[in-house]
Amino acid sequence: MVRTDAETRRGPVATLLPGVALAGLIAAAAYGVRLAPGMGSLSPMILAIALGAVMGNLIGVPDVARAGLAFAMRRLLRVAIVLLGLQLTILQVIAVGAGGVIAIVVTLIATFAVTTWLGRLLGVDRGLTQLIAAGTSICGASAIVAANTVTRAPDEDVAYAVACVTLFGTVAMLAYPLLPGVLNLDPLAYGLWTGASIHEIAQVVGASFAQGQAAGEFGTVAKLARVMMLAPVVIALGLIAARATGAGPAGRASAPTPWFALGFVALIVVNSVFAIPVAMKEFAAPVTTLLLTVALAAMGIGANIAELRARGLRPLLLGLCSFLFIACFSLGLVKLLA
Repeated sequence: MVRTDAETRRGPVATLLPGVALAGLIAAAAYGVRLAPGMGSLSPMILAIALGAVMGNLIGVPDVARAGLAFAMRRLLRVAIVLLGLQLTILQVIAVGAGGVIAIVVTLIATFAVTTWLGRLLGVDRGLTQLIAAGTSICGASAIVAANTVTRAPDEDVAYAVACVTLFGTVAMLAYPLLPGVLNLDPLAYGLWTGASIHEIAQVVGASFAQGQAAGEFGTVAKLARVMMLAPVVIALGLIAARATGAGPAGRASAPTPWFALGFVALIVVNSVFAIPVAMKEFAAPVTTLLLTVALAAMGIGANIAELRARGLRPLLLGLCSFLFIACFSLGLVKLLA
């Protein structure tokens, strides 16, 4: 983005403030909407991207806000993803057990691979396919915005992918509690299934705790273990993007390097080795969610609804097929390893 003389005279902070403040207001509105009856189960990130898209398409994006919106989508997002590491520890993976970890990892890899293959089969753009694959296989909206730092897809693709995983994750949250009796799943097996297959952490909590405390706690831990795969997947996508840019020096120079993913891993290690004060972690968790919400609000503001419609129903069909695959495949592994 080329800075104007007026922006240079105002200085970097003054240049960024309007856009960050606008995204912050949208994020605050998203938190407010969650207070309405029946809306509390929705993630503020999901609401923020929806409200941002409505605002951006009805009112437009002021030029004075563009620099700050870009800052929120890039810098604030990376900081939030690094801070996610404070919510995870290596002990959480150990608590899931070898069988549970195998089910989670194999499900993730298989879902990402099958979704990528189906995306090519359906003729869905590669960037959008990768975002849907990341959101379905790892952790919903957080994985989508993290993956987009290396796929560099348009804002409309991010909004579409978030809409897909939100829709089908919500379906899973409502449908899964009806199935453990039919499928003969005990609380731990049911919890592992929810953690290994449902998209968002909040959706996993809603579905797993519907079957009791034991299922809820195990489902949440299984989901957090799955979130740890965010870093290696983003790094792998970065390597794929590096190869796609070309083998020459210029191609390598333009390839994205997801350093924030290494920061995410580093904080997991720190949180596992050192006794970080509980108060600090309790403060970091909502701050992380807030930063992610602000970043998604900024993305929503830049999303063009007309271009979203132009993408048609094929990406939605891809999201449905990916959801059905992860649900059935993970269930098969859970039953096999139980």
